[in-house]
Amino acid sequence: MSGNDIDLTGSRVLIADDNEQNRELLDAYLADENYEILMANDGQETMEAVDAHQPDLILLDIMMPRMSGYEVCEQLKADPEKRSIPVLMVTALNEMGDIEKAVNAGCDDFLTKPVNSLELKTRVRSLLRVRHFASERARLLAYIEEMEQQILQARQ
Repeated sequence: MSGNDIDLTGSRVLIADDNEQNRELLDAYLADENYEILMANDGQETMEAVDAHQPDLILLDIMMPRMSGYEVCEQLKADPEKRSIPVLMVTALNEMGDIEKAVNAGCDDFLTKPVNSLELKTRVRSLLRVRHFASERARLLAYIEEMEQQILQARQ
């Protein structure tokens, strides 16, 4: 099965941006992808939405009130239960220092505004595929470990 055959329908995408027009634009760009779209207005709301909904991907603005995108990303990547959630930074900042700071915070990819619809869709799809494969790998490893335990118990 090729990567394009994976059904990503219903994947939860959290759009975190303090600007309502930006959130609506990203939502509109992703509308025909059949993702479940969640919204957050600031960094604190983003963290609460992650806890409540366990998104499969976060589109994260950097400049937000209450907690910057950098801080949100650092907290997510420091948490073993949340670090596997891909973070795509979406920001008007495009200086090399900003990109470097985002990468150091742990973001998985970076898009500058104004966002190109095709580029956004492609990167979101790619990050969701990576998330899907990582989840499948974790499930398979857990299954193999369980089978090994059963075999060991059967031999005793």
